[in-house]
Amino acid sequence: MRGKKVAEYVLEDSVKVGKNVTIEPFAVVKGNTVLGDGCVVQSFSYIENATIGRNTVIKSSRITDSVVGDDCTVGPNAHLRDNVCVGNNCRIGNYVEVKNSVLKDGVKAAHLSYIGDAQVGARVNVGCGVVFVNYDGRTKHRTTVGDDCFIGCNANLVAPLSIGDNCFVACGTTVDKDMPDGSFSIGRSYLVIKEGRAYKYLR
Repeated sequence: MRGKKVAEYVLEDSVKVGKNVTIEPFAVVKGNTVLGDGCVVQSFSYIENATIGRNTVIKSSRITDSVVGDDCTVGPNAHLRDNVCVGNNCRIGNYVEVKNSVLKDGVKAAHLSYIGDAQVGARVNVGCGVVFVNYDGRTKHRTTVGDDCFIGCNANLVAPLSIGDNCFVACGTTVDKDMPDGSFSIGRSYLVIKEGRAYKYLR
């Protein structure tokens, strides 16, 4: 039922809905939103002033003032806000927040990451726990990641930063220097194992 709050969902009159769209119970779709043909808005999603592409599935996520391309999955529990533009065939997974960023085709950020003020190239993999460190306490800075990069788990990308094409950032690395095309970065502390010392902390 359009324009009214009912048990099924909220769908405002201003929303444009394509063919064969599924809107599940308790979803909210508002404002100047466009739902492309065949897309699915699952329960408990909130979408406002957004364009959702064809055959894209939104799983219990919040999307505002943003564009999501065709054949994508978003969520569960993802948050896209403030002029995000996601390309086609992307996966934005659970508890991923994306803010004021462009993600080109084929990007995958599967879980527990923050992508802020960034441009991320095609087919980039963003690992679990990756943070685009965009704020220095006064100013927001941008990060650029080229095509076909791998960003390992728990990496910090400290803006302003430029990472070229075909780069590999090892897990646990903090990157605060630009990386040229095809480069590899690793910045972990040296691991020390002291046998028999655990008792000191466990007793």
